[in-house]
Amino acid sequence: MKSLLLAATMLTAATAASAEAVKYDLDASHSQILFSYNHLGFSTTWGMFSGFEGEIMFDETDPAASSVSVSMPLASMFTGWEGRFGHFMSEDFFNAQGDEIVSFASTGIEVTGDNTANITGDLTLNGVTKSVVLDAVLNQAATNPMAQKPWLGFDATATVLRSDFGVGNFAPHVSDEVAIQISIEAGQAE
Repeated sequence: MKSLLLAATMLTAATAASAEAVKYDLDASHSQILFSYNHLGFSTTWGMFSGFEGEIMFDETDPAASSVSVSMPLASMFTGWEGRFGHFMSEDFFNAQGDEIVSFASTGIEVTGDNTANITGDLTLNGVTKSVVLDAVLNQAATNPMAQKPWLGFDATATVLRSDFGVGNFAPHVSDEVAIQISIEAGQAE
């Protein structure tokens, strides 16, 4: 009987420990992904994704057990110039039909400091999936004074090679390296 009681207690404790992660939905109005690249050595060209969807399963007591997933239509890319957007969607780059999705799903989190971590995940772009590491910072975990509920804020950076995703035309003149800057907010799900 004691063995059965001990096993039940351990199972309850294990279930409680795995239930620590809390779901947060991305706040599309305060989340952006910026990307930049060198254009012919003359300038840095910028673009942005905004208004995307995603969720964070955040485990405050064991951040390494957290996860993140994000997805957005490729067509939601903002380049600041209609001609550039059209060129990106052309056969020179994405050959996009309008319904392509860009996504990122974490596969592991290595906590590197009190509020920092390396988030490894699968980035799917242009039909190609590659592992990418985000250098992430938890800016704040607190109650949002406007929404009156728990809220998270993160920044992250990474560098990817366009050619890894089949959009490497004009490299190296237009840099193959693309710098990514991410800033997101997420509110606790209802």
